[in-house]
Amino acid sequence: EVHDEKEAEIALEINAEIIGVNSRNLKTLEVSDLNFELIFPHLPASVIKVAESGISTRSQVALVEKLGANAILVGESLVKSGDPKHMIKELLNR
Repeated sequence: EVHDEKEAEIALEINAEIIGVNSRNLKTLEVSDLNFELIFPHLPASVIKVAESGISTRSQVALVEKLGANAILVGESLVKSGDPKHMIKELLNR
């Protein structure tokens, strides 16, 4: 799991095969899609890319898909949705 470009470089240096990009600032707990936009384009195609934290809308899923995410980790928004099954269908556009 990485939170910025420097951490992503370290993960690549140790030949990580899966890299989770967390959009949550652990100091402020604020979430920003900017982390995905800054980091995903610099990760090679051979790395499995996971978008973590802050995913709550179909448009966010579409953004990280466009940026090359192979998977998403959805937590808080799924738990708070009241209807996890519907939320998953909505995120996946199904």
